[in-house]
Amino acid sequence: MDRLASNDDDKKVRDWFISETAKCGCFHRIDEMGNIFAIRPGQNNDLPPIALGSHLDTQPTGGKYDGILGVVSAMEVLQVIHTNNITTYAPLAVVNWTNEEGARFPPAMLCSGVWGGAFTVEWAKSRADAEGRTIGDELKRIGYVGSTRCSYDDNPLLAHFEVHIEQGPILDQAEQPAAVVKGVQSIRWYNVSIRGREAHTGTTPMDRRSDALLGAAKMIVDTNRFVTESEVASRGGRATIAVINSSPQSINTIAGSVHLGLDIRAPLDSDVELVEGLCRVRFQETVLLLYS
Repeated sequence: MDRLASNDDDKKVRDWFISETAKCGCFHRIDEMGNIFAIRPGQNNDLPPIALGSHLDTQPTGGKYDGILGVVSAMEVLQVIHTNNITTYAPLAVVNWTNEEGARFPPAMLCSGVWGGAFTVEWAKSRADAEGRTIGDELKRIGYVGSTRCSYDDNPLLAHFEVHIEQGPILDQAEQPAAVVKGVQSIRWYNVSIRGREAHTGTTPMDRRSDALLGAAKMIVDTNRFVTESEVASRGGRATIAVINSSPQSINTIAGSVHLGLDIRAPLDSDVELVEGLCRVRFQETVLLLYS
């Protein structure tokens, strides 16, 4: 899968989504952030719709079930209701939220975040990918900038239900097919830059080096330790450094610059803040050691 938000494959799956839901008597409301609401009228159309759905965008070359499971299962509910000529009490909506992954345009949950009031439309539309293209321009390019305001006030939902793949081993290990979500992870992402000093590997003594990559390695070890050996571990805290870029990319040159991507998650905001605080203190100590 490579349906990064607003790329050509994302346009194709959006077109398919609209075509298939139209067969079940839906009309479509597309908001200014490209969120799609396929709405089947009910008995009381003055009520906001009851929504089911998720997202169709993926991580780069990943996410076969992430997101699309929630959309396809919602479409199946819609098809069963339509096939049996059932008129629901309130309208029924199947929703595709734009850029939930945030893989192309950080942060994650960008356009549902605008709908929920966490971000402004102007700020969200200005989010750019690695090539400098904004999500606002890319949505326009693929023809998915709608006229509906992206706001729960202007486009409310009576309720929202989502089926989602677990993406972890816990249900499989417990041999259980499904579970009910009790909460959501608090998430923070950070970009960390480390500046050392480039030098020749063959002529620079070990005690005269400012090796940014060595500093990064220590930060990675410490980050893992903070969430495995502290009280955060028992409360489900997680911290991950899964992105690392160093320069120059030369086998006989000590790295002078490193950039890390840090992901911290926990059920409690306070635990995320605790891990962040531990990382900030330790990272600063590590950087000072580079120049000692």
